[in-house]
Amino acid sequence: MMKVKVILAAVALLFVGFAAQAQEVKIGYTSVEFIMDLMPEMEQIGADIQDYQTQLQTNIQTKGADFQRQVQTYQQAASTMTEEARAAKEAELTKVQNDLQKYEQDAQVSYQRKLGELLEPVQTKVINAINAVAAENNYTHIFAETAGQSPVLLYTKEEDKFTELVLAKLGLQMPAAPAGAPSGR
Repeated sequence: MMKVKVILAAVALLFVGFAAQAQEVKIGYTSVEFIMDLMPEMEQIGADIQDYQTQLQTNIQTKGADFQRQVQTYQQAASTMTEEARAAKEAELTKVQNDLQKYEQDAQVSYQRKLGELLEPVQTKVINAINAVAAENNYTHIFAETAGQSPVLLYTKEEDKFTELVLAKLGLQMPAAPAGAPSGR
């Protein structure tokens, strides 16, 4: 009989331990992209990256137009050129075309790098705010919502509105939801 009481007491302690541990877990969810979109810095970043993209596109268009002029000049003069001169000019045009393609690829890499440089301070600010809000409100886990993918967290209590807390920490307000639309945050 004593053995049964000891086993029941151990089982009861085990359940109490699990219940106590379960009460310590506090999970929140947020959308870093959503918060970043509301940051006032994003307007300037958008303008800066648009200007940079325009510069890159202008350079590509200028180089492309120059290449097209060289091709037209060659086509007009090809019939009067020697076989060796034609081969040399075609090799030169092939090199110019390859250089143009490489420049386009480099421009894409440069655009991505510039975008990353511009976004990094805002991302850091948002992540720091998320970390601060999580610590202040005793969250143990925060999950990121990602657009276009299955949700990582399928259920959360409505009162765990972590995004609103981060926005408040950053001095921003949640935009008004259209009539009839669920808030989802």
